[in-house]
Amino acid sequence: MTVTNYYKVAGHTFGVSGEEEVFALMSNYAPFVNHGDRSMIAAKLHITRPVPVIHHAPEYTEEMRQEDEGQTIICGHTAAGEAVFEFHWHGESAGWLVCSDDYSMGRLITTGKHEKMAIDNALMIMFALATADKGTVLFHAAVVSYEDRGYMFLGPSGTGKSTHASLWQRYIAGTALVNDDNPVVRIDEDGTATVYGSPWSGKTPCYRNVSYPLSGIVVLSQAPYNKIQRLSGIYAYAALVESISGKRWDERIADGLHQTENALASSVPVWHLECLPDEAAARLCCSNVKI
Repeated sequence: MTVTNYYKVAGHTFGVSGEEEVFALMSNYAPFVNHGDRSMIAAKLHITRPVPVIHHAPEYTEEMRQEDEGQTIICGHTAAGEAVFEFHWHGESAGWLVCSDDYSMGRLITTGKHEKMAIDNALMIMFALATADKGTVLFHAAVVSYEDRGYMFLGPSGTGKSTHASLWQRYIAGTALVNDDNPVVRIDEDGTATVYGSPWSGKTPCYRNVSYPLSGIVVLSQAPYNKIQRLSGIYAYAALVESISGKRWDERIADGLHQTENALASSVPVWHLECLPDEAAARLCCSNVKI
């Protein structure tokens, strides 16, 4: 029996259809179930679970691949122009996402291995690419809330984003974790930036359907001391670009991301924090970036 559920993240609704067993793997999406208006659907994904061993791999031309901590995502396109993403975990194929050229419609063909990873990656990719021209970006970052405002920590994997977020929670009273790996930022109609929790949160489960005005972005780097400085202009813009993934060779996506990144760099304070993983770093950061 095929079931369809709808979810809303950062104001964008997406639908997922598949066998009932699929949704047992999607408990992290429960806080985002959309029971309301579904007139504006950003994306729809159908999940197919093939008989084990019989894999229906689409033929495609590879464009690029991304590898990170045992996970590999291969990006390409079919002869008909559909986008294809193949997912691997430690060398084992988990499935293929095949999308329309605007990423609003997709089908995920799973192999029966690492199925949840394939589902989460497919939905993250579709969400990010379908909303890229709608003032919306999916960050690789950690976010905390403090005094009803959101503060986001950026940096390459292993820099200490999660550690710094936990230091705020430990030493800055009133701090709460919003998301530990993949928050969403959207530019509202009035030009203000809002950060949202999402169903995707990396190694730390934190699936909160909450939102806060984004009041500070902090780029982290490890150092034997604690020092913070404000970034501006091209330096602020470049710091944001490095933490946002997207098919930048696609003109629609590239233009959308550029507009959003430029708006964020112009309206939200961006800081560079060189730091130790200690209480002093958290307090120095908070005292400078809080509004």
